[in-house]
Amino acid sequence: MKRLNDKKVLDEGALLELKADELVVLLRKGVVDAGRIKVVQQKLLHALDEATLPQKIEAFKELDTEQDRLELLNGFEYLLSHHQLDSNVSKKYITKERVKKSIVVIIGIIMITLGMAMIIMPAPPYFEMFTVFYFNDNDGVTIMDIISLLIVFTGVYLFLSSVLKKQST
Repeated sequence: MKRLNDKKVLDEGALLELKADELVVLLRKGVVDAGRIKVVQQKLLHALDEATLPQKIEAFKELDTEQDRLELLNGFEYLLSHHQLDSNVSKKYITKERVKKSIVVIIGIIMITLGMAMIIMPAPPYFEMFTVFYFNDNDGVTIMDIISLLIVFTGVYLFLSSVLKKQST
């Protein structure tokens, strides 16, 4: 099985080289104008940056914070010398992290709103047929209310965990 995976990787590498050769041949023929070449160049550079970004950042996550300051500084210096990081790479990483956090915040707010709406709005009778606790003969806490509270608490947890989470990087 390993040989098949190695062959597949080699075939993907060979395919990449073949496509690169085809691109070079097309560019040498002069099929497209200079503006189109710039667009293709930007796409290619962007794809290459995106492919190497996680590897660059992951190396820095391996620094152990329980080391003394000198060892931590030496490890950091070693990583900086072996991995090219500039402000563009760090901005991309920070932007991705902020987008992830904001999406979780939005999902949390939506869940809180949905749960509160389920509690406030009247539900059909077939949803409210199981009452857990009666306030009076006509009203009480139903299973629908308990499910709604679970949705609200899940939304609050998502919201607070994304807002109050410390930066681990």
